[in-house]
Amino acid sequence: MPDAALPTLPGIRSHERKRRPMTIATAFTTLKSKRRTLTRAFAAVLAAATLLGTAACGTAQNASAEGIAEPVDGKTTKVTIGVCAGPYGDMVEEVFAPLLKEKGYEVSTKVFNDYVQPDKALASGKIDANLMQHGNYLKKFSADNDLDLISLGQTPTLGLGIYSNKYHSIDEIADGATVAIANDGSNLARSLGVLQQNKLVTIKDGVDATKASVNDITSNPKHLNIKPIDAAQLARSLDTVDVSLVPGNYSWAAGLDPKNALALEQQDDGVIEVFAIAGQNKDTHFAKTVRDLLGSDEFRQAIAASKFKDFGKPASWAE
Repeated sequence: MPDAALPTLPGIRSHERKRRPMTIATAFTTLKSKRRTLTRAFAAVLAAATLLGTAACGTAQNASAEGIAEPVDGKTTKVTIGVCAGPYGDMVEEVFAPLLKEKGYEVSTKVFNDYVQPDKALASGKIDANLMQHGNYLKKFSADNDLDLISLGQTPTLGLGIYSNKYHSIDEIADGATVAIANDGSNLARSLGVLQQNKLVTIKDGVDATKASVNDITSNPKHLNIKPIDAAQLARSLDTVDVSLVPGNYSWAAGLDPKNALALEQQDDGVIEVFAIAGQNKDTHFAKTVRDLLGSDEFRQAIAASKFKDFGKPASWAE
C-alpha cells in the first residue's frame, strides 16, 4: 500500500509537487541526509579549530621554554625588570640598564604597587626579572605560593627605618603609642626584629626570626599598640599613627630621609635585596650575565659613583 502523500507546503510550487511527489518516507530520508551533512561539517570545523588551538598553545609553550633570548649578531635583546616605587627602580634604570646595554640587553622597567604582583608576573613570564624584595621574602613568598623563583645575587640595600612625625628619638616614644608595621609575613617578622633591636619588644626564644608574629612577643614594656598594615601604606600612615616602620623602597619613594629615622635596622644577610628570575631561566645567557655583573668590580664602581653609595652592602662585598 503506498504511503499517503504530503499536503502542499508553503514555498513549494505545484508543478514541482506533481513532478516529484514527496512522501513521508522521502521527507524523513531527506531530513536524515541533511542532518548527517551538517554533523560532518560541524565536526570538520571543530577539528580544525582544535588543531589551530593546539598549534597556538604549542607555540606559546615553546616560546616560554626557550627562555630569554641571547643577543646575537650585534642585536640587542629586550628584557623587562619588575620594580616597586622606590630606589630599586632607579637603580635598575641608572646602574643596571647602562651596564646591561653594553652586554647586549635593552632594559625597561615595569612598576608595581605592591609586593605580590611582581613575583606572580615573574612566574607567569610577563616580566623577565625583578628587583624589589629581600632574600627572606623571596623564599617565603615562593614557598607559600608554590612558585619556582630564584635569586641571581644581592644588591646594595636601603634598610628598614623607624620613622615618626611626633617623636625625635626612640626614648621619646610614649607608653601606648601606636606603631604601624608591614602586614606581609616576612616584613612583619623583620619589623618585629627591628623593634627588638631597639629594646621596644622581646620575641620568644627559639622562634625563627623570619617567621615571627605579633603572638610571639613576650615583652612589650611600653605597651605599644602594634598595627600591621599594607607595606605600601606605611609612609602615609605617619599622619595617623605615632610611629611607622617603613621598608627602604617605600621610605625612598615617600621622600623620607634615613638621617631623620629614629633608628635604622641592623641588616643581616636575609634582608638584603636580591635580583630574582624564574627558575626555568636560571641557565640562560641573561642569568649568567647578571650573576657575573653582580659580583664584578664594574658593578661596585658604578654603585660607588651613584646616589646608592651609602646603602647597606652585601656581606660578600667585604671579602
